[in-house]
Amino acid sequence: MRRQRHRTRVCGIAIGATAGYRGGYIDAALMRTTELFQVIPRFFFAVVVIALFGPGLDRIILVLGFTSWPSLARVVRAEVIAMRDLDFVRAAVAMGAPAGHIVRRQLLPNLMPTVIVTLGLLFGQVLLLEATLAFLGLGDPGAISWGMLAAQAQGFLRVAWWLALFLGLAITITVLGVNLLADAYAAALGGD
Repeated sequence: MRRQRHRTRVCGIAIGATAGYRGGYIDAALMRTTELFQVIPRFFFAVVVIALFGPGLDRIILVLGFTSWPSLARVVRAEVIAMRDLDFVRAAVAMGAPAGHIVRRQLLPNLMPTVIVTLGLLFGQVLLLEATLAFLGLGDPGAISWGMLAAQAQGFLRVAWWLALFLGLAITITVLGVNLLADAYAAALGGD
């Protein structure tokens, strides 16, 4: 599970950085591929995958990872395009550094605040999508999640309304907390 999330981030960052730095036909091809994945409706794609292959945590993680990287790739591409003509990149090119070295050593460290904030936003989207799937009974039946608990609390709304309220508050506080933590970490790294 952890490896899949790591691969998703690496895929989004690598595609965005390559497209932004190289430009031309490579940029066009990678961005059309990204747009192809970006237009896939995440929720309906998840429902179709679960309907075809059955519910399971591994399938949910694959679907969420498969549909999460395009927005990160587009943000990274935009930042690389904005930075590729700055003086420190031109100096590295003038010194004869290869393109891979420039991207890894010059651009990616300067992209990290933006990447971290974007990952914080993606976390909220993925958490809400997983909770929605679990609420509808499409999540992993062997795992307890907030969506499944909210679905069970729905039957007690007239007698114990606070069950659903506290679950909703827990989801809201978690998403807000991760976003604030990502913003603080990005600011500590030197972002705005």
